[in-house]
Amino acid sequence: MVLRLLAVLFAFCVAAPAGAAELVMLEQPACPWCARFDAEIAPAYPKTEEGRIAPLRRVSIVEPWPPDLAGIVRERFTPVFILVEGGSEIGRIRGYPGDDFFWPLLDEMIARLPARSRAASAD
Repeated sequence: MVLRLLAVLFAFCVAAPAGAAELVMLEQPACPWCARFDAEIAPAYPKTEEGRIAPLRRVSIVEPWPPDLAGIVRERFTPVFILVEGGSEIGRIRGYPGDDFFWPLLDEMIARLPARSRAASAD
């Protein structure tokens, strides 16, 4: 019991800072659309403004659900991209629509972040 409590506390400490936005990517092994995202978007993502505002965090749907995402609804299919800030969902993209559509959809979600979060994360 004590070890489990310590593990939960540790998870909260290593998660994104309170209030910080992150893009949670739900994935699973052998997901062809996840692989396509990895080829088309993932290498450049951390170098983009969007990547600085909402760093990518990968979560496998076949692994135990992270405690800090307890308030976020799980999905059964992948990929799903969930913009999270301060433990609350801002929006989600179900599936990977290709790079031509991914960026505008992500920008729409990021626009819903409070201005202070966008400005602080982009610095």
